Amino acid sequence: MKKIERFQPEFRETIPDRLQGGVLYVSIAYATAVHLCACGCALEVVTPLSPRDWKLVFDGETVSLLPSIGNWGIPCQSHYWIKNNRVQWARKWSFPEVQAARARNARLRSNARHDGTPPRA
Repeated sequence: MKKIERFQPEFRETIPDRLQGGVLYVSIAYATAVHLCACGCALEVVTPLSPRDWKLVFDGETVSLLPSIGNWGIPCQSHYWIKNNRVQWARKWSFPEVQAARARNARLRSNARHDGTPPRA
């Protein structure tokens, strides 16, 4: 499978068992977006939608996922954004950078209030 440069959003209640490349499946009911990795490795990437995880922006035509998608847990370790349906590639992070980001995210999660509101600085 070749690199994916664009994603077409597909809003569904549940995510299908078999994913197609270039489709960003979005389940509002389960607050989740799922796609096959943009690098072409065909591995599934799950992005939970919440104030502490990813934010989905739909402008009526295109979707964006924020922050970036860093696939540190799969062999390709690709890193990209999905902005207005397009893939924008990011540089590869070093292992210390990945560890620092994971630690920062863990701190944010542990400090978050139970209602899902992120902590204030």
